[in-house]
Amino acid sequence: MTQSQPHVLSGIRILDFSRLLPGPWATQMLADLGADVIKVEQPVVGDYSRHNPPNYKDSGVYYNSVNSNKRSITIDLANPEGQAVAHKLMETADVIVESFRTGVAKKLNVHYEKARAINKGIVYCAITGYGQDGPLSRVPGHDLVIQSMTGLMGMSVDREPLPPVPGFQAADYAGGAVAPTAILAGLMRKQQTGEGCFIDLSMFDCLFYMCNIVLTSGMSRLAGHSGEPAMQPWGGNPRYATYLCGDNKPVAVSLLEAVQWQQFCNFIERPDLIDENEGPEDRHTTHGDKAPIYREAIESYCKAHTRDSLLAKMEAEQIPVCAVFTPDEALADENVKQRGLVEYVDHPVDGRIPHLTNPLDRAGLTKDGRTPAPGLGQNNEDILAELGYSEDERQALQAKGVVPS
Repeated sequence: MTQSQPHVLSGIRILDFSRLLPGPWATQMLADLGADVIKVEQPVVGDYSRHNPPNYKDSGVYYNSVNSNKRSITIDLANPEGQAVAHKLMETADVIVESFRTGVAKKLNVHYEKARAINKGIVYCAITGYGQDGPLSRVPGHDLVIQSMTGLMGMSVDREPLPPVPGFQAADYAGGAVAPTAILAGLMRKQQTGEGCFIDLSMFDCLFYMCNIVLTSGMSRLAGHSGEPAMQPWGGNPRYATYLCGDNKPVAVSLLEAVQWQQFCNFIERPDLIDENEGPEDRHTTHGDKAPIYREAIESYCKAHTRDSLLAKMEAEQIPVCAVFTPDEALADENVKQRGLVEYVDHPVDGRIPHLTNPLDRAGLTKDGRTPAPGLGQNNEDILAELGYSEDERQALQAKGVVPS
């Protein structure tokens, strides 16, 4: 959709000290909404995600996917002169985002108290693994160990004693998804009261909050009840599971509601599998004694077809049985094409590279035409000039390695 209205965050400046996933993904979302995001990076090394494989011609695919529509400045924050540059940036910012381990921002003198002394209305979002306090506050916040503690990875230990490493960075994205909402709320409060705020954003807190389904039985027991029967969206329900087709390609089957199950049973000519007494309370159960019968019927039908022939039948009947795609298949899928979920930007070194489209694009809320992720320190000169540094002062900072050229 063509953007005809001003971007909702036009005129908002975000100083982004974060790296890796939650912070950069969150600030890219805000940049898509029109904010001026200045990415502050460590000289030479930069954001660690710059070095994540695979690469395009030169730069990392992942790095590019979470840092578009930003500018980059390199500042040596271990140097007092570098801290002085950061403080001048703080004067001009509306929002600061950082993802340092607890205590590091204070050591580098870019912590909330310093920022607030410089800029009373600052909205400061500190993203950590476990928050600013509590017994785990100083533990590095990596996705796998955070997921392991929320209960999410322990849902199937009765069937799989050693849970597999998750295929999705749920903790990282939970923090990254909640952060924009928190920042927007902080900006609204600033607009209403003139006061900024400090946002203690814990990836663990965010993912734990999203585990309300995972924790249903546990919460039932907390209230003094049995927690049984447990909800079964984790493989215990044969009608909500994955199966192999005759060509050994997997499909996902989601036949939760009775009406969908009846449609499927009639289509495969197995009306004997329909239970007329089934109610909505059976939706997320194991289906008890009927489970092995249901599982065998679905498994046999899938095995009797190649994946693509099965999917064609299911799509024609609007039955929710879909492919388990590889990443390449997902990117090439017709639905992805029709919805415009992959766009391309021109990168000065890597050429024409793909980006995943912001889902708010169709509402006309995001900027038209992303700029590619910046090179390390690409905007040093421009940003220093904006801050009022003369050419001689800029050269002196570069010569000292405070803000390298």
